[in-house]
Amino acid sequence: MIKVFVEPPLDNNNYLVIDDDSRDTVLIDCSASDERIIDLIEHENLRLKYILLTHAHFDHVLGVTYFQEKYDIPVYLHPADFPLLSDLNDWLDRMGYPRASVPIVSDLLAVQSSLTLGRQKFQVLSTPGHTPGCVCYLLGSHLFSGDTLFKDTHGRTDLPGSNSEQMTDSLKRLFQLPSEISVYPGHGPATIMAAEKKNYPF
Repeated sequence: MIKVFVEPPLDNNNYLVIDDDSRDTVLIDCSASDERIIDLIEHENLRLKYILLTHAHFDHVLGVTYFQEKYDIPVYLHPADFPLLSDLNDWLDRMGYPRASVPIVSDLLAVQSSLTLGRQKFQVLSTPGHTPGCVCYLLGSHLFSGDTLFKDTHGRTDLPGSNSEQMTDSLKRLFQLPSEISVYPGHGPATIMAAEKKNYPF
């Protein structure tokens, strides 16, 4: 079961991914301290195991500390984005948002072999371009693509730390995935890989 919560500050998609049998649950990206997520976890007796971050831009991490403290769970991020996370408040100052506490994260690459949900395992796909440490998460036929791949477009490559050549290489690798895969991006509507292979304009 996949529940999407569209969050401030930039209409971010946060995904609560639930294993129906075990009730184990993972939160992918965490933009805000949303009580709707808390209510669902508690009402459905879900066990939130950890938070997976697709990258460290401020709009994807602002709710992390709240959930981390409430549930005492680990948060995983690609280490190439650790410096970006450390600069969180510089980004918030630049964008005119209030300062926030910097989340405590662990090295995603050190634990990727054990990122399970029920009987399934998340596959971590390194997709730099939007940021140096951007990743996508593949669970069965579901791809959580963060800000790498959106419906009909891709993430920005004009930001500090972005790289258009890396983005091109990352998209080429994603387009090798099966066409039937569902794509859940960091912003905007879900799509399927077949449509993106056919309609990708760049």
